[in-house]
Amino acid sequence: MSVILAIESSCDETSVAICNNGKITANVIANQTIHQNYGGVIPELASRVHQQNIVPVIQQALIDAKVTKKELNAVAFTRGPGLLGSLLVGVSFAKSFALALNLPLVSVNHMHAHILAHFIDDPKPVFPFICLTVSGGHTQIVVVRDYFDMEIVGETLDDAAGEAFDKTAKILDLPYPGGPLIDKHAKEGNPLAFKFGEPQIKDLNYSFSGFKTSILYFIRNMQKENPDFITEHLNDICASVQHSIVSILLNKLKKAAKQYGIKEIAIAGGVSANSGLRLSLQKLAEELNWNVYIPAFEYCTDNAGMIAIAGYHKYLNKDFVGQDVAPLSRMDF
Repeated sequence: MSVILAIESSCDETSVAICNNGKITANVIANQTIHQNYGGVIPELASRVHQQNIVPVIQQALIDAKVTKKELNAVAFTRGPGLLGSLLVGVSFAKSFALALNLPLVSVNHMHAHILAHFIDDPKPVFPFICLTVSGGHTQIVVVRDYFDMEIVGETLDDAAGEAFDKTAKILDLPYPGGPLIDKHAKEGNPLAFKFGEPQIKDLNYSFSGFKTSILYFIRNMQKENPDFITEHLNDICASVQHSIVSILLNKLKKAAKQYGIKEIAIAGGVSANSGLRLSLQKLAEELNWNVYIPAFEYCTDNAGMIAIAGYHKYLNKDFVGQDVAPLSRMDF
């Protein structure tokens, strides 16, 4: 019997989940709408709102899971990577909560958890598999040989794919968060309407810095000729940007699968919720005879369910940390 309470506070979502013998029985997420006023996450505001949210979110998770504090066997938490102030709230609360109840602490790497989200629901990938992990802060190709035997074989050398979506949304004056809005507009546009400069990076690594600049200059030049260019061509711009990003991501993933001889393929992270990426991956899977795994939408973006499942497997391995554990804004994979 193992009932794990997990806390996720790496950015602007305060989330708490309960894992009961490997099953997620509660996954409560409190979003922070205040950042919409600023077009992005303000770290100081994020940490303050986490302080306001964490107690009621924990109470709701316990209610949803129909368990009491006395039934818990361990407390798992995101140690990093993430915003230091936000992490500090979650880590400090987890330590205090565990100390008060005399429970062991389980430290979880946020990026590991995104990958292990595939073990929440069926079908589950078979080891070894390759996972493309794509979020606002990370873009990685990971060979996963076991629950905690993972190797990054490709990653972004500068900006992440999620940041390319977000920065494009800012250029187009779309409200925050802009990534889902690009996805929405892309469904009504022509993905081949416009072409942008794509990075020429060797091996399995990515780069999106130059790609973002290419979009910026393209929009500026077109607006010089037509000030209403964005308004008149918004759907086509979004579709073309999304098509380019997805192509960049999947070309490297295809190369990695061939290089390592692996046909078990997964995607994870916030950008894995993108409908264009999901659809293109499914088409590629049919072409190359891959077995593809995509988490449910609620487990793609930051959530405690993925921390709980990662914490569960570490608990079974008796991989605990002491009360001297500290949050890490950057954390080795």
